[in-house]
Amino acid sequence: MSDKITFTLHELVAEVDAHADRILRERYGITGSQFVALAVLADVEPTDITRLAFCLGVSKAAVSKRVPGLVEAGWVTTRSEPGQGRRVILELTPTARDLVATAGPELDARFAELIDHPEAAGIDLAVLNDQLATLTRILRGNGPTA
Repeated sequence: MSDKITFTLHELVAEVDAHADRILRERYGITGSQFVALAVLADVEPTDITRLAFCLGVSKAAVSKRVPGLVEAGWVTTRSEPGQGRRVILELTPTARDLVATAGPELDARFAELIDHPEAAGIDLAVLNDQLATLTRILRGNGPTA
């Protein structure tokens, strides 16, 4: 563990991602990154590859590479929008909506259980979430030099 906030946050995110990935693979047969893509798509669907890439903070190419696997797994449908050239619209299948509706709350509950750990005494989960959301909004609003 580091005494520098940037390293501590990096370590925390890596541990959260690994923990979520284990839970999702064992219980639902999906990777953490696949689940994040579905959960984000659930919030913005129907949408196109460009907007999903922006919401995920990745390139259009990264989303374009991921979409065929999500379609093949039966989680996402695609369609071309008439008159929009090569614009591909993405939507979740009912199976994926059920997955997000079930796995999302389970992940939240599993991470909320961390607050019950004796070493976490004094951490208020709602306050922590609000504080982290505030920092995220500040960074998004001011760009990488903030």
